[in-house]
Amino acid sequence: MAKNFAEIAFTDAVKKLQEKYGSRKNYERMEKFSVIDGLTDNEMTFIENRDSFYLASIGVKEFPYIQHRGGPKGFLKVLDTKRLGFIDFIGNRQYVSVGNMATNNNVSLIMIDYPSRSRLKIFAKAETVALDDNSELFKTLNLDNYKFRPERMMVFHIEAYDWNCPQHIKQRFTLEEIDEITKPLRNKIKELEEKLHN
Repeated sequence: MAKNFAEIAFTDAVKKLQEKYGSRKNYERMEKFSVIDGLTDNEMTFIENRDSFYLASIGVKEFPYIQHRGGPKGFLKVLDTKRLGFIDFIGNRQYVSVGNMATNNNVSLIMIDYPSRSRLKIFAKAETVALDDNSELFKTLNLDNYKFRPERMMVFHIEAYDWNCPQHIKQRFTLEEIDEITKPLRNKIKELEEKLHN
């Protein structure tokens, strides 16, 4: 756990609960020795291999709003060790997340790799960028061979991140992942069937 994550997440109320349930001493010890300034290669590789993430924003009525964002693998780009970005596609046009960010740009992202039972949490400041405001950014974020209608770009300026315990993450696999895993087996079956028919 990064110290900067604890500085944001561990409010006085959180610390009181940690004290009450016996985890405060462990977290206090970790906070003293753990400082990470920006993403490491491990986080960058993890992010670049995601095809979805969950985005939490906060509205003026103080309710959090969580939205699923998806696309082809790698649609969320690592711009550098402290910034992520993606092209926001036209969706249902409710604009709840974008509206929330207009008044409070504090957001959280949660990314999960179900096969490896890994989960990354990120605190960030969100920035919305008009498509014609930054052509270089659009080139960097653009997706080849993916049919979508871009509406805006989003950049996340990372404040902190932390990895979660995998204990309650159930393994799940996409059809693409299952196809890749079973490909050698299917090839072997095909090979054996051909031998039987010869």
